[in-house]
Amino acid sequence: MTVRTPDLSPQNPDWWRQAVIYQVYPRSFTDADGDGLGDLKGVTQRLTHLAALGVDALWLSPFYPSELADGGYDVADHRDVDPRLGTLDDFDALTAEAHRLGLKVIVDLVPNHTSHQHAWFQEALRAGPGSAARDRYVFRDGRGAHGELPPTDWQSVFGGSAWQRVPDGQWYLHLFAPEQPDLNWANEEVRADFRTTLRFWSDRGADGFRVDVAHALAKDLDEPLRDLGAPELSSEAALTEFAPGTHPFYDRDEVHEIYRDWRKILDAYTPPRTAVAEAWVPGARRTLYARPDELGQAFNFEYLQAAWDADALRALITSSLADARAAGASATWVLSNHDVVRHASRLMLPPGTDDNAWLLSGGHAPEVDEAAGLRRARAATLLMLALPGSSYLYQGEELGLPEVADLPTEVLQDPIWEQTGRVRKGRDGCRVPLPWTTSGPSYGFGPGGAWLPQPRSFAAYAVEAQDGVDGSTLELYRAALKLRRKLLDGETLTWEDDTPPGVLQFTRHDGWRCVTNLSDTAVPPPAGELLLSSAPLAAGGLIGPDTTAWLA
Repeated sequence: MTVRTPDLSPQNPDWWRQAVIYQVYPRSFTDADGDGLGDLKGVTQRLTHLAALGVDALWLSPFYPSELADGGYDVADHRDVDPRLGTLDDFDALTAEAHRLGLKVIVDLVPNHTSHQHAWFQEALRAGPGSAARDRYVFRDGRGAHGELPPTDWQSVFGGSAWQRVPDGQWYLHLFAPEQPDLNWANEEVRADFRTTLRFWSDRGADGFRVDVAHALAKDLDEPLRDLGAPELSSEAALTEFAPGTHPFYDRDEVHEIYRDWRKILDAYTPPRTAVAEAWVPGARRTLYARPDELGQAFNFEYLQAAWDADALRALITSSLADARAAGASATWVLSNHDVVRHASRLMLPPGTDDNAWLLSGGHAPEVDEAAGLRRARAATLLMLALPGSSYLYQGEELGLPEVADLPTEVLQDPIWEQTGRVRKGRDGCRVPLPWTTSGPSYGFGPGGAWLPQPRSFAAYAVEAQDGVDGSTLELYRAALKLRRKLLDGETLTWEDDTPPGVLQFTRHDGWRCVTNLSDTAVPPPAGELLLSSAPLAAGGLIGPDTTAWLA
């Protein structure tokens, strides 16, 4: 087999096309100063872990000034660092060390909304109705005899009305928490400010951007505003009920003008800065954000949401590759992130299980076999890493961490819990701080405690418990990423049709083959040298259930 190593040098403008990007949720990664909250110095201290893991880049979830009404996505200043997490000098030091280690840095950009503590919003409250300051946001008069009713029936993603009234009687739009007022992207001052923000972080060494809620910036704000008629039509899931590009505030056609403008800025750097869209939209619409003259990539959430089923996965992989190719982009693959149940648990839930109901049960209805979940998660990871395109990993998945579903309600931080009237438990279970050591007050997360409690079971998952241990999940990730760099070439695959039911098998260049057994029966491997498997082969050298093998 010919060994090739991808060109990830600073001079290569296409380094991102088949890169592995590791998401760091800073507040839960490492706490350097002992206040219980992760920080930038903590991230810098642990960059050697990422380099040894073999990833190509780290994506930093928001580290901006924030009151944490939404885990840092309520941003009070898009061009500064939260004092609890460090300083701009700390960001510069992190970026310099990452680059020294050969790692790219991706910054999380939050353009749909600000914090209500942002200087602009505070100015808007003081300025009053009809002011230029209010035009940066979406303020409207209410309905009813005294303006006491919201301007429309639009609903927030986090539950309840998407409108909040202010003391002078007007209402402002917030598609998420009330502490997150939406910006008005029809306002040129808003657009200019984000151009400044893109240049600010690019000039400081950021290699690219992850764009939060990329599909919601453009909105139909022509009067009269449209009611939707039913609460569920405010959801991204309702996009299929509207002609493409016509929902009042999701995935409107006008949003692409914004990203074409951004691309001119990103391409002015050498190499060009990368970008990836968080856009919860159907595949054909998602790839519009990934066009070369826009952001270049978009997260494939359909893959994240796919059932553990061979036929469904094959169809989705095939369509995803075709969509990316048509857009001139590379495909993206992701199994976990800071918004969803960790895949070591999620993939074991029976089809049709409501994730929220499972979380509300503390993870007991149904019970999830952690060992079986880890086996399936490892198989899913090797499958994902064999696919053409970029893979996005979420911190802690290299340790095999399960969802912490039994967090007591009194410790929950996610605004979803309160905003839904304590009906939806929220996303805290995937954000519990990482375990680095097998002992200590926070398992090595910091010198003191952690902002969310860690279960005792985390000790067995700690980096210290797995480092150098043959067969551990950490060592599997290290081996897979090292091997992946040698094997990668091209962005295509060929399906092998002569496979047993419930088995996925495809070939990449030079005969590199990936076989994933999603069935309940062990199957014989194809001829070839076994390079790596997610679990030991079964008796007779068979590939067991919930196992992926790479062969040459």
